[in-house]
Amino acid sequence: MAPEFRADHVGSLLRPPELLEAHQAFERGQMALDALRRVEDKAIDNALEMQKQAGLPIFSDGEYRRSTWAGDFADAVDGYVPGEPPVVLHWRGITGEPRGEAPTTTGGRIIGERLRQRQRLTAHEAAYLKVHAPGPYKVTMPSPSYVVARGYKPGVTDKVYSSRAELLDDVSRIIQAEVKALVDEGVRYIQIDNPHYPDYIDAERRAQWSAIGIDPDTALAEDIVADNAILAGFDRGGVTLAMHICRGNGGQAGWHTEGSYEPIAERVFGQVNVDRWLLEYDSARAGGFEPLRFMPRDHTVVLGLVTTKAATLEEPDAVLRRIEEASRYLPLENLALSPQCGFASVMAGNPLTQDEQRRKLELVVETAQKVWGSAS
Repeated sequence: MAPEFRADHVGSLLRPPELLEAHQAFERGQMALDALRRVEDKAIDNALEMQKQAGLPIFSDGEYRRSTWAGDFADAVDGYVPGEPPVVLHWRGITGEPRGEAPTTTGGRIIGERLRQRQRLTAHEAAYLKVHAPGPYKVTMPSPSYVVARGYKPGVTDKVYSSRAELLDDVSRIIQAEVKALVDEGVRYIQIDNPHYPDYIDAERRAQWSAIGIDPDTALAEDIVADNAILAGFDRGGVTLAMHICRGNGGQAGWHTEGSYEPIAERVFGQVNVDRWLLEYDSARAGGFEPLRFMPRDHTVVLGLVTTKAATLEEPDAVLRRIEEASRYLPLENLALSPQCGFASVMAGNPLTQDEQRRKLELVVETAQKVWGSAS
């Protein structure tokens, strides 16, 4: 049986200054790749030790080898061309203030050629974790629905792909091959990030999709098929396949999507064949726990109740009350706890210190121990 981690985290961690400086030097051509790798290795070792000291039962490399959380895919394939994404995401700050259009994780590029894979997505990351992680570790990668939602643009992409569904099939093929390679290499927790199901919650974004000729309901059905394709064919007895739904985490506490899971819950929770959902529930913009009534009883929901967007530490009793509230809709044995998202989905990261990050993770572990008797 795959372990049931009661304390979890999404993956990315704040990057130390020396790592940020090394990546900048590498981008400027002032540092060789092997020198960058040595800086990354040291930073990852420190991050693994921090997670161990915090009591986490599952480890991450902090996504320290990536420029962004989705950089593993964009760096591994050719086929992107300069261009604006098909729909506009509007950033807001933690208090709701407008911050303009959201940056993309593909550097202002869309898919304009047939995708050609040049390298594995995560082989260099997983190999280091296999040797150096002090316990079970996770490897993350973007979902097909994210890649296509941000990369498929009518008038450009449809010149090389006959349909949005055909591009989804191609992306799914690449990502499923990576999942299979990781499982074959002994990775036992694989997390698929940011399936773009929240695009079908927000009324304004649904209208944007419709305006460019993409029916949101059809697109949602296509996305579910594509995301399920990468999950098929694996023995779930020894591996956990998880999915994290994000509402925007582009650094400095920004976000771009709000609204209850209710409009998508029955279709998404009922049809996507993951073992584990990591759901953001750190603020009122996610709505209530009622949509959890659609969650199958063989799935685990990791409640993202501890925010990574602000330094203030949550009150332990308040987190406990929220878990109790969620248990009215899904049994406690089907629940776990984590921060709502990564601490640094992009290089800049959110406005916390390393110590504040650690205390957030310790709170997750301590609360899991109180509720379930163990963090693992």
